Amino acid sequence: MAKRDYYEVLGVSKTADEKEIKSAFRKLAKMYHPDINKDKDAPEKFKEVQEAYEVLSDPNKRKTYDQFGHAAFENNAGGQGYGGFGGFSSSFGFDDIDLSDILSGVFGSGFGFSSSSSRGNRARKGNDVLYKMDLSFMEAVYGCTKDLTIDVYETCSECKGKGGHKQATCQRCHGSGTVTEESRTMFGSFMSKTTCPECNGSGVTYKEVCSNCKGTGRVRKRKTLSVTIPAGVDTGNQIRLKEKGEAGINGGPSGDLYVEFNVREHEIFKREGNDIYMTIPINIIEATLGCKKEVPLMKESIILNIPEGTQNGEKHKIKGKGVPYLNSSKVGDLYIVINVVIPTKLDKKQKELFKELGKTNLDDNDDFINRFKKFFRK
Repeated sequence: MAKRDYYEVLGVSKTADEKEIKSAFRKLAKMYHPDINKDKDAPEKFKEVQEAYEVLSDPNKRKTYDQFGHAAFENNAGGQGYGGFGGFSSSFGFDDIDLSDILSGVFGSGFGFSSSSSRGNRARKGNDVLYKMDLSFMEAVYGCTKDLTIDVYETCSECKGKGGHKQATCQRCHGSGTVTEESRTMFGSFMSKTTCPECNGSGVTYKEVCSNCKGTGRVRKRKTLSVTIPAGVDTGNQIRLKEKGEAGINGGPSGDLYVEFNVREHEIFKREGNDIYMTIPINIIEATLGCKKEVPLMKESIILNIPEGTQNGEKHKIKGKGVPYLNSSKVGDLYIVINVVIPTKLDKKQKELFKELGKTNLDDNDDFINRFKKFFRK
């Protein structure tokens, strides 16, 4: 089978510089390394990539290849080519290529050494938990205390989170939590430390598995918590309860509990940020002559003085009667919006009174009315 063009193998142009060739090789070497890629054709593809790089990364070999193609190398190294497994040459570029970058997926970031952070017995924080809570409008505005019930994993009380009883030193790793393994690759043999599969990195085993947690060290339990909700929360706001989530692993801290709120709407009060809006209806007589109205606010009632000539949609601001700002002494305002209701059902006497009233001059702005009339006479 004819060999593919080396430039095609690496996916670079014939004008590619050294940097582009090296970058292409790094990417493909990671992709097709037999210890990473388990496809049956991965070793052959890796060999092809390796061979192409060895030639194109060497200026002299590349020049020869550009002139004569594969024929220039057919008789080298017993017909295996410079890049074959048996003819792997020192010019491959160990100094130029970071092998740990290529093989980190196989041997770990330490390349032959284990780090404490990779051991199975390290303490790990438990999972965080999200709980969604519904609140009434008033509960959100003024704050409250509510109970919530959640199902979470907690440390097993029977074995204290160990997973078993009658502890003994692991015979396979002799208590170290890791085992040393030898891996053979085309680059040679490498020693690496991995988590002991017998004790999962803890360094100890147990003669008896805990029957309560089945060896996991944690059990699922239902618990009820009392939560203090601050005044001023709104839909989408969250509060964090530290270490009230799921139990940690191997002595790690518990996760956190996040409570997210959904605030139900109110029939009368509408919230916009930290301000509250409410609408009160008045009739046309009250709007025209003015009046005093008792208005129930969220916690109290006030007497609102509505001046004569009040127009529909006018707002009256009641300072400091809105929603408290979170973690602040500042409070929003409350706005009373006037809705002038026009009567739709009048008895005979009421109609006569309105007709008599209509005969009088009710126009506050004669200049505007006159200009309006002249406009339609044109």
